[in-house]
Amino acid sequence: MHRRTLCLMIATALAAGATTALADDDVKAGEAVFKRACAACHAAEAGRNKAGPSLAGVVGRKAGAVEGFKYSDAMVNSGLTWSNDTLDKYLADPKTFMPGTRMVYPGLRKEADRKAVIDYLDTVK
Repeated sequence: MHRRTLCLMIATALAAGATTALADDDVKAGEAVFKRACAACHAAEAGRNKAGPSLAGVVGRKAGAVEGFKYSDAMVNSGLTWSNDTLDKYLADPKTFMPGTRMVYPGLRKEADRKAVIDYLDTVK
């Protein structure tokens, strides 16, 4: 094997490992943001509603669809399916994104915090 090919193989393997480590760090950072900003009202465990609905499986779920939780009419009638994009917009400013929502939280102002918590929520099933 040529030295150049070997170097490319090693660099590719290292880059893949770094991407995985970075993703793991994003999820850990998101879990910390969740605990700080969301956990008082939301659980990350399926079937466990608090003042807000469980956020387990939220990415890809229709808005207002957690069984046993009483949502605002605005949420139920929104027609949304939660994606990374819709979650980002909602978390930035819930009342502006969805007038009539019952969520009293003013929003996560830092884009990095929103991205991290969404990355975390994407792993919570």
